[in-house]
This record gives sequence, structure tokens and C-alpha cells, in this order.
Amino acid sequence: RPLFTRVRAVIPPGIHHVGLPSTVACSGPVVPTLARGMKVRSSVKVMCDGCSIVIRKGRVYVVCSKNPKHKQ
Repeated sequence: RPLFTRVRAVIPPGIHHVGLPSTVACSGPVVPTLARGMKVRSSVKVMCDGCSIVIRKGRVYVVCSKNPKHKQ
């Protein structure tokens, strides 16, 4: 499984994906912004005492106040 679900590249203003303008100097590598989503499972289970089961829009979710990696 991938650790991160989405990776977005942060592009400074003035730089286009086609090429670099001659007036803008590249200061360093582009740093991606990382976003972590929920685990997708057919059977959700609580992992610790901070986990709680929530029903939203007809779906069952697990959210955790102690460890955000436990989100399902």
C-alpha cells in the first residue's frame, strides 16, 4: 500500500510547466505537499482506546483522537 495517497507539487508563482522564464531563477528543487487520507477497508476495526466508530452519510468510519494513522 502506498504511504501517501496524494502528492501535489508546489510550484512558485511565475514558473510555468512549459519552461522557466528567463527572468526567474530556480532557487532549488520543488518540494511536494503530502496529504494522507483514510485507509479503505471492507471491515473497519478499532485499533486503540482513542478510536471511535462514526456513521456519516450511511458509511462507517473509524476516527482516532490519539493516532491519526488509525483513520479508516
